[in-house]
Amino acid sequence: MNLLYINWNVDPEIVNILGIPLKYYGLLFLTGLILSLNILKKIYKKENLSTQAHEALFSYALIGILVGARLGHCLFYDFDYYSQHPIEIFLPIQKGPDGAYHFIGFAGLASHGGGIGLMIMLLLYSRKFSIPLMTVLDAIAIVLPLAGVFIRLANLMNSEIIGIPTDVPWAFIFEKVDNLPRHPAQLYEAISYFIIFILIYVIYKKDIFKIGRGFYFGISILLIFIMRILIEFVKVDQAEFEHGMSLNMGQLLSIPFVILGLFFMIKSILEKGKMKVS
Repeated sequence: MNLLYINWNVDPEIVNILGIPLKYYGLLFLTGLILSLNILKKIYKKENLSTQAHEALFSYALIGILVGARLGHCLFYDFDYYSQHPIEIFLPIQKGPDGAYHFIGFAGLASHGGGIGLMIMLLLYSRKFSIPLMTVLDAIAIVLPLAGVFIRLANLMNSEIIGIPTDVPWAFIFEKVDNLPRHPAQLYEAISYFIIFILIYVIYKKDIFKIGRGFYFGISILLIFIMRILIEFVKVDQAEFEHGMSLNMGQLLSIPFVILGLFFMIKSILEKGKMKVS
């Protein structure tokens, strides 16, 4: 029976040079970010936004996502540990049993924190380049699901954020975790995010709907976090305190994003309706 399952035992480390590892996580993270920015270049051109603003977007987005995602993980999922080891929040090191610090890379990033960090940096970015915030958020939102695809593929390469045990034929056996067939929750999210990206990008390119500002931001985060809530039901809890909760931390943190997305979708549609009436 196990022959039907996919045995997964990928080494997260591609190569190690002078003690500094190159990992799939970092490579896929940067690949997703760079690909998203290249697509954004076309969107910026279509929206008559400056090349200078586009070139600066990479650094703003990278800082916002990394700092926000790191703080999100440390505060939401493992506060007890990091409150006692604050230096490990911002430096890719960890104190070993020998009392010395060792380079391990950043072991935890939370997507909700990354989303909050990104929005804060985009607020600063919009002021710096005198671009309406909602214009920036709409542009970013079109490629946001695509970036999410690569992050979840990176989680797959790390054998992390795994699913609960199952007997479905496409189950993965994450050998670095145990020998149980489990839902490949990372793939579920990656596939759903890719479908969301295609849907939103086609709507934008074909100009299918005549909507007001904020629509793409709204529909993007609405669909992303609805899928996040649903897929969390087949995920293993990421922290011990989540055991026994009706909704885990990932689902609870997703609810405000769903409400926010629905608000901006409705708001944009109503605003467009008023423009037509006038």
